[in-house]
Amino acid sequence: MIKINLKIIGVGALVNAALTIILSRIFFPLLVLGPLTGGFLSSYHSRGYEDYDKMDKKDGMVVGAISGLIGGLITGLLFILGIGDITSILGVISTGNTLLNAYIIIQLSLIMSFVLGLVGGFLGVIVKK
Repeated sequence: MIKINLKIIGVGALVNAALTIILSRIFFPLLVLGPLTGGFLSSYHSRGYEDYDKMDKKDGMVVGAISGLIGGLITGLLFILGIGDITSILGVISTGNTLLNAYIIIQLSLIMSFVLGLVGGFLGVIVKK
């Protein structure tokens, strides 16, 4: 059973959301650095299974993916509330239904943060070793 430190995952998710929002305001393509950093921090500071201390790459990817999902949900909600650079996203999505736009924004945010958090978790374990 993996020892998941929820504090570390929470910190990684908050770093993910904060960096994504800040970097999307500065230069929109930089928003990919938020989930990468959140997943990296989560896996770099996590521990392994109970019977051994080492984390392998799969463990780091799981921790990074969990952090990415939580951070993606936070980011999507912040984008919907208008804190992020929503005009860039809405320019891509040109449907008229507001509820549909909100759903698409949350789904895109979750998918992007999940995949990039997974990659960040993988990189965190590699750097840790």
